[in-house]
Amino acid sequence: MPPPPSPTTAITTSFPPPPPNLIFYSAAAAAAAAALSFLFLLEPPHLLHPLLRFRRRRRSRCLETSAMRRPAAPLAFSSPDSLSEWLKPRLPSDALASWGVAPGTKTLHNLWLEISHGETSLFPSDEEGSSSLALRAVHVATVRVRNPRGALLIESHQLLSDGTIRPRRRPLSEKMRPGESIEDAAARAVMEELGKEAVKILPGSYEIKVEERASASYPGLPARYVLHSVEAEVEGLPQEGEFSTEETGEAVEAREKAVFVRRHFWNWVDDDGSV
Repeated sequence: MPPPPSPTTAITTSFPPPPPNLIFYSAAAAAAAAALSFLFLLEPPHLLHPLLRFRRRRRSRCLETSAMRRPAAPLAFSSPDSLSEWLKPRLPSDALASWGVAPGTKTLHNLWLEISHGETSLFPSDEEGSSSLALRAVHVATVRVRNPRGALLIESHQLLSDGTIRPRRRPLSEKMRPGESIEDAAARAVMEELGKEAVKILPGSYEIKVEERASASYPGLPARYVLHSVEAEVEGLPQEGEFSTEETGEAVEAREKAVFVRRHFWNWVDDDGSV
């Protein structure tokens, strides 16, 4: 039996004439078939197929990624019990048990009220590698108030209704309500937490950014904060030293079954962090 032709011989061999049943085969199609045969001689089929499969897999991943990034509708829950049932398989096993028990945390009832009032949205999490399958999303109004020497007003900590202290170390902040403008949210925050009505938003001071971090109020539940920040002037505040104010904005229903803020504690901090 003669030895098989070398690859070079196979590549340069002319194609035989078409069989009789392909006599109407077009010249263009014949040329295309010749090019395809030439390609398969250079790259055997077992090498081409993985490449084609890879391209299909990559396209599939792109479609899956696009679907994951589509904004989902926030979830609604008829009761704290229905919220608890949804959260249990989606949080670390010991997370829910710590809510309202660990110092500075809030209860499941708090979260349910936030969702019911539209202050918080809850979504299935699409973050790969996360230990949680739920995500809390909150729009927050941050009001940056300065005294005549330029120091920033910072809430150092809060006294909660259960007697615990929750550290804050941030400017005046308040969860925004559905459809609320930053101006209205800032005025409401100043009234509820500082007890003052005279507030002036400084033109051109509005900024927005997004932060993702663990929720201090609900351990184990990741949170995405959309921070709407403005600079403001507030009349009638002490201009130096530490002071405290009473919270006036907590709803009556929150006082019955949930942890709420009793007092806010403030001080003035320079940009370098000194008081």
